[in-house]
Amino acid sequence: MTDTPALPTAPPTPDALNAAEGLDPVDPAYAGVLRVATALNLIPLAIGASVLDALLIRHLDGPYGLMTAAAWLIAIVGIVSFPSRRVSRWGYRMGEGQLRVARGWLFRTDTIVPFVRVQHIDVGQGPIERWFGLSHLIVHTSGTHNSMVTLPGLPTDLAAAMRETIRRHIQTDFA
Repeated sequence: MTDTPALPTAPPTPDALNAAEGLDPVDPAYAGVLRVATALNLIPLAIGASVLDALLIRHLDGPYGLMTAAAWLIAIVGIVSFPSRRVSRWGYRMGEGQLRVARGWLFRTDTIVPFVRVQHIDVGQGPIERWFGLSHLIVHTSGTHNSMVTLPGLPTDLAAAMRETIRRHIQTDFA
């Protein structure tokens, strides 16, 4: 009997990885928050490249418009594709006595915060998040390394409920 080599399997998708680990995904509307934030960062750079192209390339008798087209193409690809990919790589699980937050693809970070280590909890909301009805949960822990864990992309009512759950655990642990 001959052994057939196993076919290589494709790496798991971020959604499949989060599901296999039992993690809840962040709200898909968080991709909209990231798109707006990415646009606010990349569009001025694309405009700057267009101005540089108009001012510099014409004097050098080079291919006018090449830098402009490349800058706008990079900006559009960044605005359309990267935010949804980042959102799919975030996951969390609120367990008994702990919060688990995982993010990343190439460099995956999986943080577990026991509630007994929590110093205080913040629910934050920037103007773009407010527009989309989302918030981010910030858990401050004792210690110096990784003493602040942020979980973005939560619906505002869920973030407040998670804060209250953690607060109740803190009160019962120290009461």
